[in-house]
Amino acid sequence: MPMYWQLKSWKTADRHRTIDHLTKLRALLAQTVPRRTATDTLLVATWNVRDFDSNKFGHGPRLAESFHYIAEVVSAFDLVAMQEVNEDMRPFEKVMDLLGPAWRYIATDITEGPSGNGERMVFLFDSTKVQFKHIAGEVVLPRAGLIDGEHQPARSPFLVRFQSGWFKFNLCTVHTYYGETSGAGYARRVAEIDAVAGFLQKRAANDGENYMLLGDMNVIGPGDATMEALKKHRFQLPSDLTLDNDELRWASNIGGDKRYDQIAFHVRKDELELGPSANNAGVLNYYKAVYTEDEAETYFPLQRTNKKWPDTPEGRKKYYNKEWRTWQMSDHLPLFVELKIDFTDKYLQRIRAGAQPVDRPRPDATDD
Repeated sequence: MPMYWQLKSWKTADRHRTIDHLTKLRALLAQTVPRRTATDTLLVATWNVRDFDSNKFGHGPRLAESFHYIAEVVSAFDLVAMQEVNEDMRPFEKVMDLLGPAWRYIATDITEGPSGNGERMVFLFDSTKVQFKHIAGEVVLPRAGLIDGEHQPARSPFLVRFQSGWFKFNLCTVHTYYGETSGAGYARRVAEIDAVAGFLQKRAANDGENYMLLGDMNVIGPGDATMEALKKHRFQLPSDLTLDNDELRWASNIGGDKRYDQIAFHVRKDELELGPSANNAGVLNYYKAVYTEDEAETYFPLQRTNKKWPDTPEGRKKYYNKEWRTWQMSDHLPLFVELKIDFTDKYLQRIRAGAQPVDRPRPDATDD
């Protein structure tokens, strides 16, 4: 639960507005996201938080209340892979302060060059539930696996080993090259997904460990080459496990028509099972609770220094919905999944049958 004591010193109008939005957001989270558990399930999410928080495009900066909303969203999960965290970590640290001392993070350095865009990728996790297993690094493709025979990914994928309950897993977060929707840029995007997924498939085959690939992959949707580049390497998606291919459930852009963000699994037999909740995987549309469509005139007076606001109410509403609020929250929505992490019964039954378990997991998650 985030720490909101700072709100007591805010101006009355700002405090009331933020508290009202937080109350709505908490109700939406309770309706959309499964409740966190102590030992039974793990809630994993991926979220591209747009340009967090350089304001290099001049649509911000983020208001103080936005950090509270971001913290509330993060706190609904046990582990979050976040993309587009900028070089200056001070805005990100504001979220960490709100989350409280139990929350930890592991971040990459920025990737240099125009394609890297000065961004970091970060894993945030509740250390009372998730343990960092002391292995982390940026993925460097071998010479034989280079994209087009010569390129590494535009932003270096980040691989970290974690454990929660009985479940040991390697998480690799990516922010794939965007480019165009066709031509050379699109081909590079497909090749990048193909190269990273293929690299992890080989790793899983060699070491027999569990791998999850997640992040902003800029996947268009089912049947597109961007999706096929992922699935050809035997990665499973939440839609494969739920047998639900409804676009409204999985689209993670605010337009509701693209599956840019993905969580994909290459996991050992009997260790990949969605949690028992009816809403055990999906997308959270926080715009149903905060920065809703009809609030342009509420926020216009609060950012007079932003000269991008149009002069007319109609223009301001369009700008607010299409641009401004996406730099307060994001133009991406969090994709999440609930996984079972208590394998006690399966482990005991294997022993009873005289079979050798695949692993000898330690539920206390002590260091290897």
